[in-house]
Amino acid sequence: MYSAGARKARPYVGILGALGLAIAPAHAAEPVTLSGRAMGTTWSVKWIQPATPLDPATVERRVTDRLEQLEQQFSTYRPSSDLSRFNRAASTDWIAVPPELARVAQQAREISKLTGGAFDVTVAPLLHLWGFGPEGRRDALPTAAEITAARVLVDSRKLEARLTPPGLRKLDPRLTADFSSIAKGYAVDDLSELLGSLGAASQLVQIGGDLKAVGSGSDSHGWRTAIEQPVENARRFARVVTLSGQALSTSGSYRNFVTLGDRRAGHIVDPRTGSPAASTLASVSVINDSCATSSALATALFALGAEEGFRFATKERLV
Repeated sequence: MYSAGARKARPYVGILGALGLAIAPAHAAEPVTLSGRAMGTTWSVKWIQPATPLDPATVERRVTDRLEQLEQQFSTYRPSSDLSRFNRAASTDWIAVPPELARVAQQAREISKLTGGAFDVTVAPLLHLWGFGPEGRRDALPTAAEITAARVLVDSRKLEARLTPPGLRKLDPRLTADFSSIAKGYAVDDLSELLGSLGAASQLVQIGGDLKAVGSGSDSHGWRTAIEQPVENARRFARVVTLSGQALSTSGSYRNFVTLGDRRAGHIVDPRTGSPAASTLASVSVINDSCATSSALATALFALGAEEGFRFATKERLV
C-alpha cells in the first residue's frame, strides 16, 4: 500500500483490501446501527446519538425512502427507472432526468477523461456481453467479433449531461450507460448529508464496498475502519484506518465474477479492451472527501493495473 497528500483530499490507494468494516472499541459509546439491502447489495448506517436523540424508526424510514428514490433513478435492473428509460430511448435529443442522475453523469464524464477511458459508464454493452447486466449470466465466452461490436458503442464523450434543466443526451442513439461503479458512492454521500441534516454529527454510512465517516466516531478520534484482505470465503483485516470527513471505496473482482468455460472473469470490465480487467491487483482502495469520487477512482485504478495505475496515481498526486 502507498499513501500521501493530494490536491483536494487525502486519497489513499492500496493494492490490498476489499471492504471497509467499522470497528468500535469496547469502551466506546455504542452507535445506533441500521441495515438492510438496496442497490443490489447491503447498506448500513451508524451514528452516535446527539444530545437530542434521533428516533431510529424515523431515520430508517428516511434512509430507505431515499435509497428507493435513488435506485429508481440509477437501476439498470428496473425497466421503469430513469436510467432504463434513457437507455431505451433511440434519440439524440435532450432527455429530462432527475438532477442527481445528471450530476453523476457529468462527474462520470470528467473522471473518464481524467483516467483516459479506464473509467467509462457507457461500458454497459460490455458488461451485458460478459454476463454482468440485467440480462443475466451467459455460458460461453464472448467472441472477438462480439467484443468488437460492443466496443463501438462505448465512448463517454458521446454521453452529454447538463444540470439546468437536468438532462442527458446521446450523440449516438445506440448508447447505453451503467452507473453502478459510481452510483453507490454517490448514494453514500447523499445519505451522509441526510443523516447530518437530521442531527447526526458523528456517523458512518456504508453501501457495499463504499463508505463515508463523519465526525469523531465512537472513540473521539474518528471511525476506525478495517480494510479487508481480498481472500475468498474468509474475513481477514489487511489494515485499519481512522476516518473522519472522508470516504473509502474498494474495487476488486475476487468475489464478483463469472466462470465461462475454463476462464474466470471478474466484473470490472476494462472499457479500453472490452474484456475483464487483466489486473495483477487483488483490489484497490481509495480514500477521498467524496465517496462518488473514491468509488469511480477505485474502479479506474483496478482497470489500469499495478504499474499503469501507480503512474496515474503519482501523476494525479494521489500518492
